[in-house]
Amino acid sequence: MKLTDIAIFKQACLINGAWITAEESLPVNNPATGEEAGRVPLLSADQVNDAITSASEAWKTWKKVPASTRGDIVRKWYELIVKHTDELATIMTTEQGKPLAEAKGEIAYAASYVKWFAEEAMRIQGEILPAAAANTHIRVSRDPVGVCAAVTPWNFPAAMITRKVAPALAAGCTILVKPASQTPLTALALAELSVQAGVPDGVFQVLTGKASVIGDAFCTNPLVRKLTFTGSTEIGAQLMAQCAGDVKKLSLELGGNAPFIVFEDANIEKAVEGLLKAKFRNAGQTCISPNRVYVHNSVKDAFQTQLSEKVAALKIGNGLEEGTEIGPLIDSKGVDKVEEHVKQAVAAGAKVLTGGERLPFGDNWYAPTVLTGVPRDAQCACEETFGPLVPIISFDTEDEVLGYANDTPFGLAAYFYTDNLHRAQRVADAIESGMVGINTGVISAANAPFGGIKASGIGREGAHVGLEEYLEMKYQCYVIEE
Repeated sequence: MKLTDIAIFKQACLINGAWITAEESLPVNNPATGEEAGRVPLLSADQVNDAITSASEAWKTWKKVPASTRGDIVRKWYELIVKHTDELATIMTTEQGKPLAEAKGEIAYAASYVKWFAEEAMRIQGEILPAAAANTHIRVSRDPVGVCAAVTPWNFPAAMITRKVAPALAAGCTILVKPASQTPLTALALAELSVQAGVPDGVFQVLTGKASVIGDAFCTNPLVRKLTFTGSTEIGAQLMAQCAGDVKKLSLELGGNAPFIVFEDANIEKAVEGLLKAKFRNAGQTCISPNRVYVHNSVKDAFQTQLSEKVAALKIGNGLEEGTEIGPLIDSKGVDKVEEHVKQAVAAGAKVLTGGERLPFGDNWYAPTVLTGVPRDAQCACEETFGPLVPIISFDTEDEVLGYANDTPFGLAAYFYTDNLHRAQRVADAIESGMVGINTGVISAANAPFGGIKASGIGREGAHVGLEEYLEMKYQCYVIEE
C-alpha cells in the first residue's frame, strides 16, 4: 500500500496506535501552487492530554524493553524510510516546496539519524565507581527521561523529527510530536512507517492542531518530562518559561545569524560553491544558512562576480519539475521579509547584483538575490532573513571580521574559507558558534553534535550526546553487610 493511500490524507492523525479525527480540520497547502494538498485534524485540548496520558502508560512498558530490541525496531523503521524515499520526498515537496532532489536528500539525511540511534541503543552505559568507605559500592545508571514532547519546524519536515524521535525511542522514552501546521503530512507518513516497523501503540504519536493548544499541554502537563523544540529564539524562550513550573528537561535548537567569511588566501571557486550549497538549499530557509557574507576587499570583486553569475543561472520552479534548484518560500510572509531586507539595504547604499524582486509565479516566490556594499548594520546583516538573499560586506583584517562575526546574540553556525592552516585554527577557536564549517558549506551529520550557543539554544542533537539528552543519571549507593 502506498503512503498516500492511507489515513494521512483522510484528516486523521496517529494517537495511541489509532488514526483519530477531530470536529475541525486544518488545510495543508502546496506553496508552489496554492492548492490544497491535504487536511489534518485540529485536536482539542482534551484529545492532546489523552494522548499524553497514553504516552505515559506506554512508557511503563517501553522502558523495560531490552535496548537490543528497541534498536532492532528503530532499525526496521530506518529500512522502511529508505524503502519509501520517493513517496516521502514527493509528499514533502508537495507540502513544503523544496525541489524533489533536495527532498530525497533530506529523507536520506533523516534516515541517517534513525540508523545512527538504532545502533546507539546498545551503547547506553552505566558506571561502577570506587567508594571511599568500606563495604560500599557505587553504581550509576542512565535511565530514560520518560514522556517527551517535540515541536518541529516546517523547513525540514522529516529530519527535524527523526533526530528527536529516534534517540527518544532508542533511550526507552515515549514521544509526542507536534509538527508545523504547514508540513504535517510528512510527519504522519513517518509515523505510519514507525507502526509498520513495530513501534508499540502510544510510544510515538503525532498530534496536529493549534500550536497554542498543543504547546500549552506539552509545557504544563506534568506527565511530560522533557520538551524538545526547533524554531525561533522568541518562541523557544516562551516555551522555556512555560516549562519552568515543573522544571522540565529541555533541548532547544533556536535561531541563527551565521557568518560566512572569505579570506584573501581562500580558494575563491570553492568558496563560491560552498556558499551556493549552504545558502540556497531550501531557498535559504535553513537555520544554519549563511546570513552575513564577509569577503576580504582584495578578492571581493572576483568572488561576487562568480557568485552572481551562478546565482542568476539557478533554475527556479515547482519542486516537482525536473531540474528545479530553487522552489518557493513557505508563504507570503517569508517573501515579505526578504523584500523588506532587500529594500532597506538598497536604501542604505547596497547594490543589487542579481535578483532583488518578487517573481510572477504566485505569492510565495522571490528571486535568488545577491547584494554588495551592504552596510554592516543593515537589517539583513542583523536579523535572520530566512530566504534566498546574500548580503556581501567587505573587510580588511582578520581581527576586524572576527569582531563582525561575533557581534550577534546568536551562535548556531559559522563558516569560513582560508588556505592558511594557522589562520584556520585561530579563527575556528575565536568564532563564537556551536558549529563551524572550515572550507565547507555542508556541516550536518548524524554522528556530529548539532546545536548552538548563546541565544541559539540549549543541548545537542546527533552524535552520542544526542542520546544522552533523553537519559537521566541515577546514582545508587550500596552498603554490603559482611
